[in-house]
Amino acid sequence: MQNKKINFVFFGTSEEAVYALDALKKNGFTPTLIVTPPDRPAGRHNILKSPLAKTWAMKHSIKFLQPEKIDETAIAEIAKENADVFIVVGYGKILPQALIELPKYKTINVHPSLLPLYRGPTPIEAPILSGDRETGVSVMILDKEVDHGPIIKQETYTLQGDEKTAELTKILFTRGGELLAQILPDWIEGKIKTKEQIHANATFTKKLKKEDGLVILGAELPKVLYNKFRAYSSWPRIFFFKNNKRVIITDAELIDGKFVVKKVLPEGKKEITYTEFLNSNI
Repeated sequence: MQNKKINFVFFGTSEEAVYALDALKKNGFTPTLIVTPPDRPAGRHNILKSPLAKTWAMKHSIKFLQPEKIDETAIAEIAKENADVFIVVGYGKILPQALIELPKYKTINVHPSLLPLYRGPTPIEAPILSGDRETGVSVMILDKEVDHGPIIKQETYTLQGDEKTAELTKILFTRGGELLAQILPDWIEGKIKTKEQIHANATFTKKLKKEDGLVILGAELPKVLYNKFRAYSSWPRIFFFKNNKRVIITDAELIDGKFVVKKVLPEGKKEITYTEFLNSNI
């Protein structure tokens, strides 16, 4: 089957979706419609900001839809595309069963872990925090439960031990887009057999909270601190308190088994070296 004959609707929001969309387009696949959340106020001045997936759609002259919620009206609009398959990458909302059952060839999701490991909202951070030696990406059929559906394709990625969340996010979702491009023609032609997850082996991640970034220097193992620094580098970042002021660790390394803080951002101040901080009255 030629790539251009695969009619798919893509659901996505932020950079995860864009990484996958870039990989799909590079391999000759573009959606007929991108479904993404509405523009939202952002930043200190509450300036209206578009989801990155919408920006991508506009750049590539692709139709987009921004429903506040996936209700009957939105489902009816999406159904007009008569898509062969739906693809969901980092959309951030649970899709109703009435929607995911619409396409003849199911609704497919990219999840950045080796399912059934690390189901849930933070599968990128979890293996970094745990110091795992590998993670991966899973292309699966979406069902009514979270990250629960049968696996279509899965690939392992070896971790080097120094990856940060943003870097690993780009790697895994780009690879996820490439895997989608690989499997789509055969999937539409019914040539791929799915594999059920071993649900008894499932592990689950939690949504991050700001307080997760609190660390106690000298009281936690150096490797634990370094893993937290890498995993929380995008948000909430790791921090400690001095004189009731929050101090964010912005740069650190693991050197000869020691957690070495290089730069910090004291609350209300500019970023400085850790040596400058220790020698200051902050």
